[in-house]
Amino acid sequence: MTSGKRGAAVGLAHVDEHGKAHMVDVTGKQITVRVAEARCLVRTTADLALVASDPDTGMDLVESARVAGIMAAKHTASLIPLCHPIRIDGIEVDVEPGADGVHIRAVVAIVDRTGVEIEALTACTVAALVVIQPLLEVDDTASVEDLTVWHKSGGRSGTWDRGDDGHLRLGRR
Repeated sequence: MTSGKRGAAVGLAHVDEHGKAHMVDVTGKQITVRVAEARCLVRTTADLALVASDPDTGMDLVESARVAGIMAAKHTASLIPLCHPIRIDGIEVDVEPGADGVHIRAVVAIVDRTGVEIEALTACTVAALVVIQPLLEVDDTASVEDLTVWHKSGGRSGTWDRGDDGHLRLGRR
């Protein structure tokens, strides 16, 4: 079994000393509570009333996006090569239309040996795609922007947050 040490030549965890992709061995890592929060923005010129529940079709785009984000986080290991399959203990996805677009936030929590940043990013991405897909009919410039991890806690690297100014703040929530 390959070690969890970073690839010497490239400096990436999923690349071994020979430049080959491998799944990181996490068996030696401590089991801790790990939480990650990711956010993104769907920017559009479309009327955001379109995102609200449609009384004619019964479609609630916000709720559809939330559920899709939750489902995506649970399936991250089958979507992202070399991502560890994990048992997710909690997922929260918020989809909020705002003045500048649709704000999406995902928080994923586990008790395990590996982090959940990719699961939180995946939840945001899929929720954003569910929002953007029908909007493209009325705004072909709609975009997903600023997909970023905003909080991470647990594990060897500890806790950090991204403040409202976008700068990292270590050891604080």
